[in-house]
Amino acid sequence: MAGSSFRIVGTGQLLELQRRLRAAGHENIRRSMQRRIRRAAEPLRNDLQSSIRGLSIQSAGRGAGKRGGRSPTNRPLRASIAQAIRISVRTAGDPGARVWVDKGRLPPDIPMGVLARLNEGRLRHPVYGNRRRWAQQTASPLWWDRIIRQHTPRMTSEVARVVDDVRRHIE
Repeated sequence: MAGSSFRIVGTGQLLELQRRLRAAGHENIRRSMQRRIRRAAEPLRNDLQSSIRGLSIQSAGRGAGKRGGRSPTNRPLRASIAQAIRISVRTAGDPGARVWVDKGRLPPDIPMGVLARLNEGRLRHPVYGNRRRWAQQTASPLWWDRIIRQHTPRMTSEVARVVDDVRRHIE
């Protein structure tokens, strides 16, 4: 999971278009372009959220005579990660659409490394915070990467179409 974010960029085209829109005073067209790019990224974010919510995480199980029980937290891991998936659209500086996991929206006890390990298909964590006992869990590998690959062609063509529409409108 490369940096736990995904970007669609056409930096040269978007930067030039942004300069031309500002010079011509087309603020409403610029906002419309941002809104359309955001809409192009929403299906990707929604698929990522539904994928993590439905991700099957299996445990190796506990041995005979081992104690167990419910999690001490009432917040599910997968739902917390799904709520932290965000979209940002920029048309200046480093332009493009970015779908990413917002670290600030994750609970403090879920480090960002958990996402990379879940994408690899494995998760090793201390049992109830006890760093002397560890549990190993497995998940479907590459859930993030697979969905990104599925959406890349659609998003690339959609952003190119938006840029072309705006360019035609201001010329």
